[in-house]
Order: sequence, then C-alpha cells, then structure tokens
Amino acid sequence: MNKKILIADDHYVVRLGTALVLENQFSKISIDYAENYDEVKMKLKAEKFDLIILDIEMPGSTFKNMIKELKMIQEDLMIMIFSSYKESVAIEYIQEGAEGYLNKLSSEKTLIKAMQSIFEDGYYYPLKLVKQLSSRPEKKEVERILSERELQVFKLLAEGNGNLEIANILQIQMTTASTYKRRIYAKLGVNNLIDLLKVYNNQIGE
Repeated sequence: MNKKILIADDHYVVRLGTALVLENQFSKISIDYAENYDEVKMKLKAEKFDLIILDIEMPGSTFKNMIKELKMIQEDLMIMIFSSYKESVAIEYIQEGAEGYLNKLSSEKTLIKAMQSIFEDGYYYPLKLVKQLSSRPEKKEVERILSERELQVFKLLAEGNGNLEIANILQIQMTTASTYKRRIYAKLGVNNLIDLLKVYNNQIGE
C-alpha cells in the first residue's frame, strides 16, 4: 500500500485504537499523529501525507473551513472526516471537498472497509450519506452537493471531455481526474454518462 496517514484527534485512546486497527490490517502504511489543528497544519507543511483522518472538533478547529485550508497546503491530500456527528453534518464537509466520512462509533470492519475504499476509489461515502446526497432535489442542488473542483469536472464531463482532456484542461493528473469522476458519480447517485447528462440538463434548464 505504501501510504502515509495522519490521524488528527485530541483523544489519545482514539488515535491509538485507530492506528492499531490500521497497522494490523495494512502492512505498508506509516502513521503519524496530531493533537490539535495547529499541529495538523505544521505537519502537512513539513511532509507529504496521502490521507488525514480528521476529527472536526479538535482544539483550534475551524470546522468546514479546514477542508479548503488543508487542501491549500496539499492539494492532493485526501481527507476523511472522523466524527460522532450524523451524516447530515458530514454532508457539509463533503460539499467542501472532503473525500469521506466515518463515524467514530463505526466497527473495526467498517474502518477497514473505509480505508480500502478511499485508497482504491478515492472516496468513502457510507450508504446513508449517498442516499441523502442523491435524494435531494436535482435543480440547482448540484452546486451544493459538489465541491468547487468537482463542479468543474462535472461540467467538463457533461461537455463530452474524457479523463485525459479534463486532466489537461485543469492541469491535474489523469488518475486524479478519474478519481473526481468516480466521486461525482457517487455523490449524484448516477451510474453512467447518460444519467449525468440528465442531471446536467436539469441544472441548465431551469
């Protein structure tokens, strides 16, 4: 796997328990820790991480603003929201660009599944979260459901661009473009380009 993970939580037991589960399941990972938001930013500026498991109520938290702030430090950083809040709150962070949400009360099996999904697919959205996202009224809701970058990719997909063209236009890696595409499909509850075009046409048709 060869992934570098930052567990950001002010509770020692949570940090330790999460790390033990991950280290027992995945052999090629390295884990570091942060106890507050200032330490998170300091560590991200000092070294590159693939994923941060982020408690949204740690000392110094700026809540939703953390997502954009952290991605300004490392644009390709994946952020997994780690909270005891329900999915309705998580949606706000997903809309800001977080790649996933995991409830702190989740089982060990769910934690492992979430890590596998986020590294293989580029996102992890629990079924309840997907249902809440995709069941919202279609018109004018896409701008609320998708992050700013996802909205750019959404429009480019609807205009007939493939992953390579999107990567060139936005100056990102083709694998990154592919990841955005999968996340957009998941958030909008669509399975193919035809369904995506229907959503897009509803947006511009109003």
